[in-house]
Amino acid sequence: MSEPVKKEILQRAKNILDEYLNDQGLRKTSERYAVLEEIYRLPQDEHIDVESLFLKMRNNEYTISRATVYNSIDLLVDCGLVVKHNFKDKNALYEPALTYEHHDHLVCNSCLKIKEFLDPDIENIKKRVGKSLGSAINLHSLVFYGDCTITNCENLERKKVGSEA
Repeated sequence: MSEPVKKEILQRAKNILDEYLNDQGLRKTSERYAVLEEIYRLPQDEHIDVESLFLKMRNNEYTISRATVYNSIDLLVDCGLVVKHNFKDKNALYEPALTYEHHDHLVCNSCLKIKEFLDPDIENIKKRVGKSLGSAINLHSLVFYGDCTITNCENLERKKVGSEA
């Protein structure tokens, strides 16, 4: 995604947050906007947990509390600006919603790497199931779990080293 497009999306996200905070009678704090910006600066296909986000922000010299990051993330999920994923054996992970094109996930049991994919056959199944059940399905969540078969997987090696300690 090009830098001008990212800036445009971030500005749109800020406008949505402004409107949501106004509607809810909530304060517009710099910390809420900082959390929003950090989430929207993530590389595409990256997911982050709240603790990692907090540490990243502290390393970038933000003065923000852990509780503020947690509360801000919840608020961003509530207003539709952040998508929350709950994968097996993992903390909740988050990604920006405005850059979110629906996709499914494969989580490796061995190295814990998350891969995103989009398969038109799954979309066709969703339509077929919706039609047969008389429902217009507009959202689904699909996560596959498998074992890493990547030769020399760096994540698998890190996991082995960590478990030997």
